[in-house]
Amino acid sequence: MNHNDTGFDDYAADYDKALDRGISVSGETKEYFARCRVVWLAQCLEQLREKPTLIMDYGCGTGSSTPFFLSSFPGASFVGIDVSPKSLDVARQTTGRHSTKFLLFDHYNPCAEIDLAFSSGVFHHIPPSERPSAVQYIRRALRPGGYFALWENNPWNPGTRYVMSRIPFDREAIPLSYRQAHRLLRAEGFTIMSTDFLFLFPRALRALRGLEPLLSKMPLASQYQVLCRKI
Repeated sequence: MNHNDTGFDDYAADYDKALDRGISVSGETKEYFARCRVVWLAQCLEQLREKPTLIMDYGCGTGSSTPFFLSSFPGASFVGIDVSPKSLDVARQTTGRHSTKFLLFDHYNPCAEIDLAFSSGVFHHIPPSERPSAVQYIRRALRPGGYFALWENNPWNPGTRYVMSRIPFDREAIPLSYRQAHRLLRAEGFTIMSTDFLFLFPRALRALRGLEPLLSKMPLASQYQVLCRKI
């Protein structure tokens, strides 16, 4: 990723509205998806008996995931990293606490201190040729044995492609399949711990959502999480 790219500044003020318009076909809001991603990740780490105390959100945008991290990991400190100064300003205004920091990529020094790195819907905006350097940045930030949770849209799901076509800043994005993500992460010094697929049923079919954990290993749902560990 070009850490000096401020293209997302154009969307900072209306980012949440544009995103909600795009995902409205699911019947849910961005908060629903943000909360579910963090809760799922927290459950995965609990099974591994991991309790991160320093968390980084790579490409945090306007900070929509931050409140859910603070509630799911009480007592943890949090740093959000992004390319967009305007998005970071929004994050500070809406979720700023003494335990949170929001910084530009170039203002954060990756120094092997982070327990858990998280990235959601960021890598499809990064040109494929620049994705290895983005993963290297995250790896440098993590402590030895630290975890990275990569969430991305599942390009195998036709609903996902339709939603992306409805969102102005996603239309030209280049999707990243879970198999491509595996290859990328392994090549940059990570071991894959688990891969899960989430958000299969829209709100109209929410009565079926109890089945999602049983179906989470099948590449059907609209998003996936690759949880990996720094070697």
